[in-house]
This record gives sequence, structure tokens and C-alpha cells, in this order.
Amino acid sequence: RVAFFSATDAVVSATADRGEFLGRNNTPGCPSALGRAALGGRFGHALDACAALQVSVELAPQETHECFFQLGVAGDLAEAQALIDKYRVVSRCVDALAATKERWVKLLNAVQVETPDQGLDFLANGWLVYQTLSCRMWARTGYYQSGGAYGFRDQLQDSMALVHTAPEILRAHLLRAASHQFSEGDVQHWWHPPSNRGVRTHFSDDFLWLPLAVCRYVDTSADLSVLDEVVPFIQSRLLRPEEESNYDSPQTSSESVSLYGHCVRAIQNGLRLGRNGLPLMGCGDWNDGMNLVGQHGEGESVWLAFFQIEVFQRFAGLATRRGDVVFAQICQERAVLLKENLEKNAWDGQWYRRAFFDSGEPLGSASNPECQIDSIPQSWAVISGAGEPKRIRSAMEAVSYRLVRHDSNIVQLFDPPFDKSDLEPGYIKGYVPGVRENGGQYTHAAIWAAMAFAEMGDTQRAWNVFQMINPINHSRTAEGLAKYKVEPYVMAADVYGAGAHSGRGGWTWYTGSSGWMYRLVLESLLGLVREGGRLRFNPKVPSHWRSFKVHYCEGQTTYHISLLNLCGSWVAQQDLALNGRQLPDHWLPLGDDGRDAQVEVRFVAPAEALAGSLRSDHASHA
Repeated sequence: RVAFFSATDAVVSATADRGEFLGRNNTPGCPSALGRAALGGRFGHALDACAALQVSVELAPQETHECFFQLGVAGDLAEAQALIDKYRVVSRCVDALAATKERWVKLLNAVQVETPDQGLDFLANGWLVYQTLSCRMWARTGYYQSGGAYGFRDQLQDSMALVHTAPEILRAHLLRAASHQFSEGDVQHWWHPPSNRGVRTHFSDDFLWLPLAVCRYVDTSADLSVLDEVVPFIQSRLLRPEEESNYDSPQTSSESVSLYGHCVRAIQNGLRLGRNGLPLMGCGDWNDGMNLVGQHGEGESVWLAFFQIEVFQRFAGLATRRGDVVFAQICQERAVLLKENLEKNAWDGQWYRRAFFDSGEPLGSASNPECQIDSIPQSWAVISGAGEPKRIRSAMEAVSYRLVRHDSNIVQLFDPPFDKSDLEPGYIKGYVPGVRENGGQYTHAAIWAAMAFAEMGDTQRAWNVFQMINPINHSRTAEGLAKYKVEPYVMAADVYGAGAHSGRGGWTWYTGSSGWMYRLVLESLLGLVREGGRLRFNPKVPSHWRSFKVHYCEGQTTYHISLLNLCGSWVAQQDLALNGRQLPDHWLPLGDDGRDAQVEVRFVAPAEALAGSLRSDHASHA
């Protein structure tokens, strides 16, 4: 492909040499090029590359002049030249810029919130969706990872956050992901378009994100037709038992099945269990850095067991709706078996263990010198609904006490970090203790902890964690900004928890935590639940809030939803009215007639709710 940089004004001079533009020991704030009449015209290989153009403008007093610069890419030189010629006209640039802004406004305004928390509003009303779409789904690159690849688990997680704003993007990605599944049920861990070269691995969770994402899309959209979309598998040689991965170009298989069939194949691929009756960990589960825990094929993952239960339970419901009673029963029975095995073999006394090595030695246990407690099995014990109630209370209490660090405003992934013990979990141990996954804050996991607290009804702790991981709150003071050091308007994949660097932001932009943060805010905290063509609310917000608003677009119709706390509690009875008309249950039906709608969700004491119901009945009879 051909990249180009052009201007609507005639270009006087240009250079592709950054060193020539800046000059020796100079900076972009004061480049030597500004002290010369023209740029040096240096082009070719082995330069410190840049693209710099100089145009000349002569202005009379009070005169204005508009010049547009265009950066673009095309399939070949002829196409690039055609684009350059097209956008030499200023009016066309103006129109293109306006169309771009209009498209973003439509995407980012699909859901808007007004709450007493300005930091929440700032993230939820634009930045989180922008980060997820522009960086994760489209560019797939960032300052810290110039990649461009699709990750099988990664972009499925990202796209699941788009059910309210751009469900068509999720639908398209479901089919894209399915086309990178091998006929055996496993998948490419990542691949680069357009060649689709990528890696086949023994990762044990990748393929299961497909059925989970399919369930979320169907549940929220009621679009059952996607299940019948036919997609071919890919094929490549099988991995050898001792082989962690193989990078190659797979071929399109002659076998094609429906998207539903791809999901079934994925679930069937994950049914193998180890000595403790838990799923095999392979070369890693969600945590890629624990690649040696199950390197010999016998290590087991506790987190993966909870994750599988979530997948099996949701897919059992989908299979039942589709009339596949036999497979629904298989999913239900496997979920029950995993619950039993978890309670029998994964409980460590105060929290759930993280995994078992090939040798059978536990990881994430109080008996370990390092990584004694890991947050994600505790959080997913709650999220999946599979943990025993008394145990999950104990486990999340341990997360709060051991991993939530108020001194640095971080939530550690686990503690203590790997450093000098004999434990060899994998390349995670190569990180400095307290950095990235190795005992720092890995923001995915911190968000899951907040979701778990919200699911338990522990609103105060859920909000405490949210406030700690909100990047805006790291930058409210000059001192905080000097410590955090990275952009305050996007999510960071990690925040350091080591010594003098504790509280410093790490890998920003290219992180799936932006999508999960959006779900935490909109669904776990503000309580929005979408099921097919209807909404309901189950907010977990501070008790001192008296109201907040959600503006929700369904096609050309915007629902202006006011949630009112009239009795001092957000867990009181609800009284729901659409355009002044009382609705009999807590569900708001969505339609698209092109007209705005006014909705009130009133949280009231039981006596007031009864009076509202009587008024509604009287109005109906009248």
C-alpha cells in the first residue's frame, strides 16, 4: 500500500528526514527547519523517517486563509494520486471533516449519561467507546505495541462492550472470529490480516470467548439469524505435545458449519479435565504470562473453571432456545460438575486458589511464598454465580484486604509478586516485581473485582475500586499527574505497584480494559440491563445520589431516562413510566418511531409504589 501526505496549497519544499528537520540537539518545539528558507528535500532509505511539508502563504492585513493537510493511505500509487487530487479542493476537505465528526457524534452519543460524578460522565460519554473502537477494533495498535493483529480473545472482549452503541460491529466480528477457528475447535491466538498468518497454541480460554460473545449478542439483540450464518473452518497441522505454538498460514477448510456449530465445537474442545477435575491450563489461560504452569499438559486452571461455568450456563440457555436440548443438558451437567470439583479441590481456606502446576502443586495458595492470592478466581466465583456464598464473601474480603491498596490507588492482580522463589509460572516472572501482571495492577482484573463487589451488592467497595481505577482520578492534582505520567482520558492496561514507581501508569490505549470499564460503568454500576428489545435498571450507585439520567438511542429514537431516588434507597421498589403512562413491570420496551421519549424510573417506598399502581389501574379503567 502507498501512504501519502499532501496539502491543498502548493508545496514549496519537503523532507523525509527527521534529523534534517529537527537539527542537531534540537526539539520539535524549536526545530532548525524553522530557521531556514526551505526544507532539505532529503528522501530515501536509512533515514530517521518523517514526512514534513512547507507551504507559503502571504496575507494582507485582516485577511484569512485556510489550508488543509491530508494524511492517507491507498492501494497503489494511482489511487493515492487520485485521492490527493480530489482533496486539493478546500470545500471537499471541509465536507469530509464534517462527515467524520458527524459519524463520531452518532457513535459516541448512542448512550449518554448525566450523573453527580463528572469523572464517570467524562469517560462514559465518549472516551471509553472511542478507545475501544478506534484503537482496539480498528487500528489494533498503540504506542506500546505496534501490532495490527486481531487477538481471538482480545477483540471478542472489546466488541462485547458495543452492544448498546454499535451492535453491528459485534455481529460482524463474531463471524470474523469464527473464520479463524480450526476444525478441531481451537483457534488462532492471534492473526494478521490480510495474509491471516498467525499462531496456533495450547491456550485454554481463547476459543471459549466465541460462545460467550455470541450469547451476549443474541441475548441483547434477539437476532437469532446470526446463529445460522455459515462460516468455514481453517486447517493446519496439529501442534506437537511439547510445542507451545506454531506460526504459519492456515488454509481454508472444506468444512463449513453455522456460527452455532462453531460455538458447539469450541465448547467441546474445552471439556478435558485434570486430576482435580478442573480444566487443563495448557500454555496459559487469560493470563498469557503463566505459560509454564501447564506446559506438560497436566496443569489445571481454577479461574478457567469459573469462566467455563459462565460460558456453559449462558450457552445452555441459548441451546434450549434453539431446541438443542441434548447439548443444553451437556452444558448444564458440566457446569454442575465443575462447581462440585471447585468446592472440593480449589478452596484454600480463605480464598480460591489460582491454578495447579503439572506436578499438582497449588498456585495462589497461602502455602506459596509468592502469588499467595490472585484476584481473578475470586472475582469470577462471583461473576459466574458459581462460588459458595460464604466462601465468596471470605474471598472478596481477602481481595479487599490483601490486594486493594489505598496508598497507591491500585488494585493488585496478585500478591506477593514473583521474584526469588522456586516457583516457575512462566514469562510473567521476567517482569520486575510489581510491574504489569507481576503483582502490579492489571486493569482488566481490577475491573472484574469492581464488578464482583457490585454483583454482591457491596456498592461502597465497588465504587471505591471504580474511583481508584478511573484514570481521571489519578490526575486531579499536579502531584498525582507527576506520579501517573500517562494520559488521564484513556484506560491503562496496568499501573505499577513497585517501590518508587507505585501508582505510575503503564501501557495505555491498546488495552481491552476500556471495553470492560464501559460495561462496569453502564451495566454493573448504573445498572442498565438490555434483553432483546427492552431495558431495565438495577443501579448500584451511592445512596446519597438522588438522581441520574441516561439518554439511550434506539435507531432514530432517543429515550431520555430519569432515575429518581425518592426514598433514600436504590434497592427499593421501582415505579416505571413511559411518556407519563405507567408500565406494569420494570421493563422499558424499545421502539424506533423517530420521536423522543420521556421515561421516569422512580425508586419508592412500598406504600408509595402501591399508590402508584392503584393510580395506574384507575387510569386504565377510565
